[in-house]
Amino acid sequence: MKTTLRTPGRRAVLAGLSLLLAAAWAAPAAHAQDTKIRFQLDWRFEGPSAIFLVAAKKGYFKQEKLDVTIDAGSGSGAAVNRVASGSYEMGFADLAALMEFQGNNPSAPNQPTGVMMVYNNTPAAVFSLKKSGIKTPKDLEGKKLGSPSFDGGRRSFPIFAQANKIDDAKVTWISMDPALRETMLARGDVDAITGFYFTSLLNLNARGVKDQDIAIMSYPDYGVKLYGNAIIADRNFAKNHPEAVKGFLRAVTKATRDVLADPAASIATVKERDGIIDAPLELKRLRLAIQTAIDTPDARTDGFGDINPARMALMAAQVTRTYGTKTSVSPEAAFDRSFLPEKALTGSVLRGK
Repeated sequence: MKTTLRTPGRRAVLAGLSLLLAAAWAAPAAHAQDTKIRFQLDWRFEGPSAIFLVAAKKGYFKQEKLDVTIDAGSGSGAAVNRVASGSYEMGFADLAALMEFQGNNPSAPNQPTGVMMVYNNTPAAVFSLKKSGIKTPKDLEGKKLGSPSFDGGRRSFPIFAQANKIDDAKVTWISMDPALRETMLARGDVDAITGFYFTSLLNLNARGVKDQDIAIMSYPDYGVKLYGNAIIADRNFAKNHPEAVKGFLRAVTKATRDVLADPAASIATVKERDGIIDAPLELKRLRLAIQTAIDTPDARTDGFGDINPARMALMAAQVTRTYGTKTSVSPEAAFDRSFLPEKALTGSVLRGK
């Protein structure tokens, strides 16, 4: 029997070559694919969010081979929960909210951890109108204080009270929606409120209350050395993608230098993301955040993003006691310094000079 060997047709050869070429192109593309990071802010797009938006705008994330999506938030507690749920790989949240989550969910499979400190001081403060006669922390006894129930300043008020010998039982709390907080103070419905320094002050201004008519007791000025907002990361993501987390922090560090050097240009970037913001107002908010929480003496000493271990341990103990967590908060679990850039911004460099 005669066997005929057929050579492949031209069409078959071309089809085979096409498959080979497609595979050859696909392999490098897959290898070079950027790591995706979904990033959850603590609040709306405002002045302080510039450090993240500038990093995206200037391509700093892209230089680190990262594909970063930045979403507005609805509070630090929500940001912590969303990172813990796996909906986001990283986020921005008050460290006390993260500690509370850890203390109440010790066996959670996906606990977030802090990886870079941004607000070296808590921005929490007590605001009152000078005409109320509230001049010292003790004057808050017998008064009505207002804030949303989840407000960081309200949650940590017992620490403020203990540091200033206030009888917490003599303070009456009124809960309200965040949008009503400053309005109720301006109308006299409450005697004082708690809120972030650079949020409540500007909100009061927007309601016609002048700076000279406002009395402010900033928590750090009254003996409360809590840390504020930090960049947080899904611990499993950080373990599996350590270089991505390090790259994210390097990009934010570069952007922070740019923001501190030129806040006005940074607000233009925020405006691009959310066109309805009041740019002059957000510039003022950003400058207040830099002054009170970011460019602090401690930050200039420790380096941008880093923490003091003894101070962190004290905060963990205070949160455990004040928030009544189910288990003691571990300072080592709350903040992991291993992802920080080797060269932090310190001294005059932190100020962008």
